[in-house]
Amino acid sequence: MTKISEVLKKYNLTANRFEKKGKVTILDTDKGKYVYKEGRVDNKILIYLKSRNFDYMPNISQNEGYQMTRYIENLDIPDEQKIIDLVKLTALLHSKTTHYKEIDQNDYEEIYYSLDNNLKYLYSYYTDLITLIESKVFQSPSEQLLARNISKIYDAISENKKKLDKWRDLTKEKTKERNVILHGNLKLDHFIENEKSYLISWDKAKIGLPVFDIYKLYQNHALDFEFDSLLKIYEKSYPLTKDEKNLLYILISMPDIVEFKGTEYSKCKKISKTLDKIYKTEKIISPETSKE
Repeated sequence: MTKISEVLKKYNLTANRFEKKGKVTILDTDKGKYVYKEGRVDNKILIYLKSRNFDYMPNISQNEGYQMTRYIENLDIPDEQKIIDLVKLTALLHSKTTHYKEIDQNDYEEIYYSLDNNLKYLYSYYTDLITLIESKVFQSPSEQLLARNISKIYDAISENKKKLDKWRDLTKEKTKERNVILHGNLKLDHFIENEKSYLISWDKAKIGLPVFDIYKLYQNHALDFEFDSLLKIYEKSYPLTKDEKNLLYILISMPDIVEFKGTEYSKCKKISKTLDKIYKTEKIISPETSKE
């Protein structure tokens, strides 16, 4: 709290109340509410966003490893509407910051081998885990659940390897790629709606392929919303190229790692969630795959 006290003094503010909320602290002061957060946002990113007339973010004052912004009240809007608005704003962010650069095939090779190694690790991890489970005379409910469904996880790994190899072939002849400003951690907690929409928490913002933002959104909300309809809303404003969409499908098709930690109930819940995500991803991808 010492650093916050120093910040309050610097801005000539008197705090009446502190409220810790995740990684931020909400300061109720004599001059209104502020949000304090440790860490910095890349100034070059902020300047570039402003130059592209993307003003859907709070004014960030930062110094010496912290950020201060005015507190913005979040209106009570259904999550189903908010996620649509978030997707539309993401498409706008990508549209306003799109630029093309010459491809360095080494970058694509790095993506390929990174994902390939991930698939190999997943296969090895689940093989070791199921070998251990099958060696037991008595299996727990979570172990039985995984053993009965392990083939689904193996199938997902195998199919993803095929998609990855196809993506590699698809990108070999590319000479340019689209880059955008990525928010880096899209989720409803980082989206505020008031008199207009705001994206907050830009700490992980960087330049990269647009699909990485959509992938992060899927990671955070895969089982919360109908992602296929959200993807259509996004592509209505910002259509993905064939290789971009293929890469997105590869990313979202990666099975999660189920760690056997916690209570029996929590382990069963993790396994069920992993399987539900695999089935849901298949439903999104299958119609597109059948077209090919």
